[in-house]
Amino acid sequence: MTTPRAYQGSELELFRHARNWKAYVASELGRHLSGRIVEVGAGLGATTAALCNSGVSDWLCLEPDPEMARRVANDITEGLLPVVCRSRCGVVEDLGGEEHFDVALFIDVLEHIEDDREELQRVARRMDSGGRIVVLSPAHQWLFSPFDAAIGHFRRYRRADAVKLNPAGWILERADYLDSAGLVLSLVNKLLLRRAMPTLGQVLVWDRAVVPVSRLFDPLFGRRLGKTILFVWRAPS
Repeated sequence: MTTPRAYQGSELELFRHARNWKAYVASELGRHLSGRIVEVGAGLGATTAALCNSGVSDWLCLEPDPEMARRVANDITEGLLPVVCRSRCGVVEDLGGEEHFDVALFIDVLEHIEDDREELQRVARRMDSGGRIVVLSPAHQWLFSPFDAAIGHFRRYRRADAVKLNPAGWILERADYLDSAGLVLSLVNKLLLRRAMPTLGQVLVWDRAVVPVSRLFDPLFGRRLGKTILFVWRAPS
């Protein structure tokens, strides 16, 4: 088993307050989520709570940080997360040979993994026919900021990266940008504020004032503009 490792970032506690953003992500991803799910890098379970729906039969929260995995397990026990959820400390390499899934989720996770392409190949071998890999990550390397560096990001992504990342034989279903209005805030942070970590107040302003604007304008822009990118790949049937 891979050695458990503590997560060095502190942003997860801040962004669990981003309810509008999580609701927006749920609206975009909901149709892709059913059956058996593995959420790679589940963190504190905030994304799990937002995305786990009635079509899910099993949701494995896979988290390499032992303390975060313990907190998620405790939330499941206390009924704060759906009963179909279970928590495990580990990474994709630790999955048993008999374990297969319908969907693999990487929500703000793939950018933390140095060999991202190999990681997707590993998880692709755990997916059933017609399964999906869903990735949500920061977009545009030119937006890479002190915040990205502080929380251990190796990179940000663009649509063209879908070709490099595509697991062998898989079909790219979506490569969309989200949060067009938030793009402006990210640029301001990179060029002017240069903050390594946002304040709770900044997160709440973005979530309450900016995200609703993005939900309105992202479809108008054809989802070709935004600070976040969504990839969805489907396994061959």
